[in-house]
Amino acid sequence: QVQLVESGGGLVQAGGSLSLCCAASGFTSSQYTMTWYRQAPGKERELVAESTRNDGGVNYAGSVKGRFTISRDNAKNLVFLQMNNLKPNDTAVYYCNARLPGWTAYGYDFWGQGTQVTVSS
Repeated sequence: QVQLVESGGGLVQAGGSLSLCCAASGFTSSQYTMTWYRQAPGKERELVAESTRNDGGVNYAGSVKGRFTISRDNAKNLVFLQMNNLKPNDTAVYYCNARLPGWTAYGYDFWGQGTQVTVSS
């Protein structure tokens, strides 16, 4: 059974740091593009950081570049998001996504349940 479980969210003051973790099970995450998304109240879900499979490429939203770092431990099927210098507008529910490029139409596109990050000013 495929499962993505996020952890590490919480309440932090502006300027602080949090580290999110996504634990994948039921599939080999090294074969997948792993992405962190977030959704703030009243807003659409947006891509935060992405780690492509195989080549180690990473992509970041402009709003988090230089502050957030995505990494992965393929041996343990874990994906991390280190968030530094957090700002109030980083407040959102953060979701972990795993997708197999070219196969998402066949259902190879999985989501976690999300973890809340709240940044106070």
